[in-house]
Amino acid sequence: MGGDHGPAVTVAAAVSFLKREPEAELVLVGLEEAIRAELKKRKALGHPRLSIVSASEVVAMDDPLEVALRRKKDSSMRVALNLLKEGGVQACVSAGNTGALMAISRYVLKTLPGVDRPAICFPVPNQKDAPTYMLDLGANVDCEPEHLNQFAVMGSALVSAMEHKQRPTVGLLNVGEEDIKGNDVVKQTAVLLRADHERGIINFYGNVEGDDIYKGTTDIVVCDGFVGNVVLKASEGLGRFFKVVVTAEFKRGLLNMLGALIAYGALKAISKRMNPSRYNGASLLGLRGLVFKSHGGADAYGYEWALRRAYEAAQLDVLTRISAKVAELMPQTAMDSVAADPAVANK
Repeated sequence: MGGDHGPAVTVAAAVSFLKREPEAELVLVGLEEAIRAELKKRKALGHPRLSIVSASEVVAMDDPLEVALRRKKDSSMRVALNLLKEGGVQACVSAGNTGALMAISRYVLKTLPGVDRPAICFPVPNQKDAPTYMLDLGANVDCEPEHLNQFAVMGSALVSAMEHKQRPTVGLLNVGEEDIKGNDVVKQTAVLLRADHERGIINFYGNVEGDDIYKGTTDIVVCDGFVGNVVLKASEGLGRFFKVVVTAEFKRGLLNMLGALIAYGALKAISKRMNPSRYNGASLLGLRGLVFKSHGGADAYGYEWALRRAYEAAQLDVLTRISAKVAELMPQTAMDSVAADPAVANK
């Protein structure tokens, strides 16, 4: 029911997704009449691998967190997450209010043992024609080094599973590559990540700068939610700006239009390669369940990619891998805390 377009997009994406994935099953959660109407339009009412679970309320895109979390207890978002908690489904996808989805997910599912804060992880295209995974992208505006350290561990587990890479590289976003640069949080985080690298927990590359994201210097880029969200929104804005400028220039005069016709194949390939819809579907990492957030303005094509990402994560048992990685990290962290506390260490 969420996003800018609601069932008109989500139902269309669901029907298309089931055609491509013959073993998948989908549960559509929301206002039953609205869902049935969209299914009827697409001649998919009664589909054997598609079921409906009714919810009487919808979390609006501008609803305050208190309303979404405490008042709308029968919202489509809440009902879907309860299904995930109870094991009725293996993953949950929503295009709704991001803050509400994170808050309700954390309340219903709880975080994995050892994880202080969930993070939003999103893949962006790079010049190697592969994704660079970034986290956090807005869930945590203020972070401590321990939080960024956990993001790196969770991101490594996700990318290892999704991209079939044994040891994906991790970069720490900074204002320079040198160790002396950056604020105290970044410097302290680098110390923790190097220690994890030495222990074989992660494959830490070192500090990376903003342009490294699109170069594909590392598979994962770690940052706090404030910086990550600014980078994401600026990137989206630049992409739209580039498209508008290129379109306008190719329409400026007959010669330019002829050039566009000659370059049509290349332009189409560029558009496909840089299409953000192909990377739709942000992971909410650190929860006791697989939750994916689609862009609110996604069309059916983009939303289908979010469904694919969630389906693949369930197939690859990403949640178990993340849990194992965090568990692998925690014993050493606990020992370090004991050693750092003289009162405990002397006992």
